This record gives sequence, structure tokens and C-alpha cells, in this order.
Amino acid sequence: MVTDVIKKDGTKVPFDVEKIKSAIMAASSVTDLSDVRKNEIVEQVVNAVLVEMGGKTEVSTTEIKNAVLAKLDSVEPSVSAAWREYDQENK
Repeated sequence: MVTDVIKKDGTKVPFDVEKIKSAIMAASSVTDLSDVRKNEIVEQVVNAVLVEMGGKTEVSTTEIKNAVLAKLDSVEPSVSAAWREYDQENK
């Protein structure tokens, strides 16, 4: 189970699944999806990412982001597009 996240600057922070949920919810907030669908997407993507991370105890923020976006691409492309657009605007 993931316990630590390695940030881009090399520091480690405790893994917090709520941060992933918040990021997905923020990306979905700019879509016209229903609240029920947004919640379904969050749960589906988070569960898939946690399974993918499997037995790792440490993951990088990049690994998490890539896993989330890959799953969003297949589950709800409009949300992954919104996430990528936000990333581009805030680089």
C-alpha cells in the first residue's frame, strides 16, 4: 500500500487519497457532467489507480498523475482534457 509520495523536488509527503479525489473533482467541475457522474468517475479512477499502484510503498507525483490521466482518458475524456488544459495554463 502506498504510504509516501515523492514530489518533484524530491521531498516525501504522506500519501493522501483525498488529494487525488480533489484533483479529479476540480477537473470535472468545468464539465457539464452531473454530480452523480462526477462522483462515479472519482471513485472509479481512484480505485483503479490504487490497484495499479499495488504493492508499492512510494510513488512519485508524476506516476500518480499519469495513472489518473490514463484512467480518465478511458472513463471520461472530457475530464482528462480539462485536467490537461489546467496544467498547460498553470505551467
